[in-house]
Amino acid sequence: MSSEAESRPRELPWLFSGPVDLLAFGGSAALAGCLLLIGGLFGWLHQDTPSWAWVVAILLIDVAHVYATGFRVYFDRKELSRRPWLYGLTPALAWAISWALYSESIDLFWRCLAYLAVFHFVRQQFGWVALYRSKAGETDRWGRRIDTAAIYLATLYPLAYWHCHLPREFWWFRPDDFARFSFDWSRWLAPIYWVTLSAYVAKSLVLAVRKHHLNPGKDLVVATTAVCWYVGIITFNSDYAFTVTNVIIHGIPYMVLVYWYHRSVQAGDRSGSSVSTRRRSLQAIVRFIGLIWILAYIEELVWDRGLWHERSWLFGSPWDLQSVEAVLVPLLAVPQITHYVLDGFIWRRRSSRRVAQLATAN
Repeated sequence: MSSEAESRPRELPWLFSGPVDLLAFGGSAALAGCLLLIGGLFGWLHQDTPSWAWVVAILLIDVAHVYATGFRVYFDRKELSRRPWLYGLTPALAWAISWALYSESIDLFWRCLAYLAVFHFVRQQFGWVALYRSKAGETDRWGRRIDTAAIYLATLYPLAYWHCHLPREFWWFRPDDFARFSFDWSRWLAPIYWVTLSAYVAKSLVLAVRKHHLNPGKDLVVATTAVCWYVGIITFNSDYAFTVTNVIIHGIPYMVLVYWYHRSVQAGDRSGSSVSTRRRSLQAIVRFIGLIWILAYIEELVWDRGLWHERSWLFGSPWDLQSVEAVLVPLLAVPQITHYVLDGFIWRRRSSRRVAQLATAN
């Protein structure tokens, strides 16, 4: 960072824009907080997640955001043609490996899937921080170390606490999909957690006061991640609390990111008046949300009618698919595994000019 850049205030390093970033990260956390408060008022914190909350958080956000990846890859012919082996082999290998694991042990399959999902959730939060650092042109080594430690501990400490205090009233996919730690490592990790987050706050304040350097988007990601993961996993032992705090701040920002990318691709091929542009933008949002919701519903319909048999009021009467369960379950897991794997490739700066522009310093 040059001395000239340090001596004057600069444009805030938002990824999309100030309002969009605040709504995506702050708004999703505020929604989670409001739902948590409502759950406390109505006594849902001591019950299974109500059906309406499952529909909103799991169906319309968690499952739907998986299918948003399609707009980044599978609904874009040019993108598919760029890396056909990666985009073709990933779902094929996802099914083959899942089938092998499920055939060997159902418990092993769900445990591997749970830890893959956890890895994805943790890495996504780190990814946001990395994007904001790049956008702000932050290259200092100690700042990177503090940022990295803060965002990882914001997620890993609650996860360690969870593993050390099993069983809980909630789980990732199904009961016992996490292994229990015989030693309470979370007690030793707690001081490191608080010191690291304090160091992050101190660093941000020093940069703001001494160098007039602000990165509110990054601060918002770290703060909302720390609060939501701590409250949803440690403060409350509640399926409802975990669902609304964990899923919403993960899924909504990701859908915003994918829609931004999709819109930037479409905008490069179109022109017109501001009125027609606004109309097309609204239509694009409706198509985007509508399609991923339809795909999410179809997937959950097959899960429920074929395996879970829990929500006949929403999906219909059960099907007898026991004879094909060993093939069906790995097949249904393919979309989310593909999403987890490809997410590690498609948002790298070198993967796309538009992603590079998103992370380019102002």
